[in-house]
Amino acid sequence: MLAGCTCKATTPPPESPAPDASPQAERNPGNELQPVSAFSKIADPKERSVSLFVEAGRVITHPRCTNCHPPDDRPRQGMDQHAHIPAVSGGSDGHGAPGLPCTACHQSTNTTTVGATLPSIPGNPKWALAPVKMAWLGRSLGQICEQIKDPSRNGGKSLAALQHHMAEDVLVAWGWTPGPGLEPVPGTQKAFGELIQAWMDTGAHCPKP
Repeated sequence: MLAGCTCKATTPPPESPAPDASPQAERNPGNELQPVSAFSKIADPKERSVSLFVEAGRVITHPRCTNCHPPDDRPRQGMDQHAHIPAVSGGSDGHGAPGLPCTACHQSTNTTTVGATLPSIPGNPKWALAPVKMAWLGRSLGQICEQIKDPSRNGGKSLAALQHHMAEDVLVAWGWTPGPGLEPVPGTQKAFGELIQAWMDTGAHCPKP
């Protein structure tokens, strides 16, 4: 997800399913995810599992997501993934450094700007910078795959909890509704969740690192 100073509110609301699409997102007809059914002709379960994850990886490796998963505690911005301007860090809890909380700029919803370089400032009630151990930026899809299956590097999640996070978490849903002027991740959260579930159902195999 596009990272501003990626932070979340102190008391986030409970997770709930996100809508399949949003009028905010300028949807590109050529930017849809292939449905699970498109992989049904792949006979080998392992090969099908890897292919499903590669398709889901179009979301996972999109700058909207990897900007919030940096390896150095500094969020990135834009499709070119430049370092956040001004210079900020997630701090010890991912909510910003002392005296400069992310919520100073990032509100609970996207904020449209007027006369500014950025057409909008990202916002979400659960905005937060991922811990360095969950870094995706600069890593291969295979490396990310192995990481998100590892409870020591995925926030202690089981595969079932991981699927729920991917398919229903409102912070993940932000990637499809990033605000005016910002490119959304491919497809819909529903389609993405279905790919993740099908990947797990076929053994949760990973691409080669």
